[in-house]
Amino acid sequence: MPYRGAGPAVQDLVAGQIDLMITGPSVSLPLVRNGSIKVYAVAAKSRLATAPDVPTVDEAGLAGFHISVWHGLWVPKGTAKDIVARLNAAAVEAMADSALRQRLGDLGLEIPTADQQTPGALAAHHKAEIEKWWPIIKAAGIKVE
Repeated sequence: MPYRGAGPAVQDLVAGQIDLMITGPSVSLPLVRNGSIKVYAVAAKSRLATAPDVPTVDEAGLAGFHISVWHGLWVPKGTAKDIVARLNAAAVEAMADSALRQRLGDLGLEIPTADQQTPGALAAHHKAEIEKWWPIIKAAGIKVE
């Protein structure tokens, strides 16, 4: 069933209206830690540093079912390169802050390595994700609602 965001889906999961949900660690880990829901696996190639006791999907018997949740900063096409560079520098500086790193880690979010914190790296990752998921979306006939 499609939902208009994680909030309504989580409410239905906790209430027992649905049996299973796939979501990012920032949504699920707090609920796992307080005992509201059970986690079966991380849909990644490696375990989360903030939840090392949770097996990967490969370890749980669903090999290759890797889904990454990632974030990026986007600007309108044609934004001046110096503006993009300034925004990127501010983001890199913020991600180096120990308090922010701790908070994001507590949410189960992993900060990209320094070489992945560039506009070019984000563009390459975005392209790779499109190439990975577009054939699956097309084959399944998924449409925007």
